[in-house]
Amino acid sequence: MPKVKMIHHVNVQTSNRQRTQEWYEKVLGAEFLDRGPARNERQLQLRIGSGEMHFTEVPESVRVVGHFAVEVDNWEATLAHLDALSVSYARGGARRIEPTSGGDDPRYGLREDTGQYYTYVHDPDGNMIELVYHPLGLEDAKGNPVAAGHNAPALRWRQSPGAVSNV
Repeated sequence: MPKVKMIHHVNVQTSNRQRTQEWYEKVLGAEFLDRGPARNERQLQLRIGSGEMHFTEVPESVRVVGHFAVEVDNWEATLAHLDALSVSYARGGARRIEPTSGGDDPRYGLREDTGQYYTYVHDPDGNMIELVYHPLGLEDAKGNPVAAGHNAPALRWRQSPGAVSNV
């Protein structure tokens, strides 16, 4: 059986393309992917880290069921950034918080088994996004430490010649 290499993109609906683009750029540092006029008209595509998010504009968006998660590289800087932008975040996401689960701060939690910090934010359409930080770093399948993850700016999907149309 072939193995999946990575998640290429997640597609969610948005009720306001411009608002969504501005929020993801400002809050998560997303990069607009210019895929040519035809594609750009059909869909908003953004790079977030080493993955992509695609947004389809509809009159009334339907939220993602559950949530999706992104890994951040600096926990304190992430919280300070959210605070500076007045973006609210909470440890519980959409569920009830157990008093002994993940620490005492209602804004973020700490997983006992991995030392991973986590919190949840909501985009302008109400989609829930988990922000996670692994202070212990990454390791390969054999348990060896890995110095760095994907180098997102260096990763690009190669397009076939002529795939982007100016029409």
